Amino acid sequence: MIRIDALWLAATPTDMRAGIDRLLAQVILIFGTAQPHTAYLFANARASRIKLLVHDGFGIWLATRRLNQGQFIWPKGGNTVSLTRTQFDALILGLPWERLSEGGIIRIL
Repeated sequence: MIRIDALWLAATPTDMRAGIDRLLAQVILIFGTAQPHTAYLFANARASRIKLLVHDGFGIWLATRRLNQGQFIWPKGGNTVSLTRTQFDALILGLPWERLSEGGIIRIL
């Protein structure tokens, strides 16, 4: 499968009509560069849809996830957030990922 060494979240809402090229431009604007083996997460204003852009070292992958009900837990304010794999797994399920640190240890109530 695709190797991902780092996961980054863009906190500002993104137009979900954006494709690979437009999201790649957003990555460069927000993060400075698109690093190999790095994934970048974007959400719409309602946080009901997310897009994941992954640079695998050879090309770009784009995945989309939509919740039929509710919304993803998305940070308010700020530009970017680094995620652990555990936090990413919780986020895509719609769980409160900010409470988890590495190893699934709860740090915040």
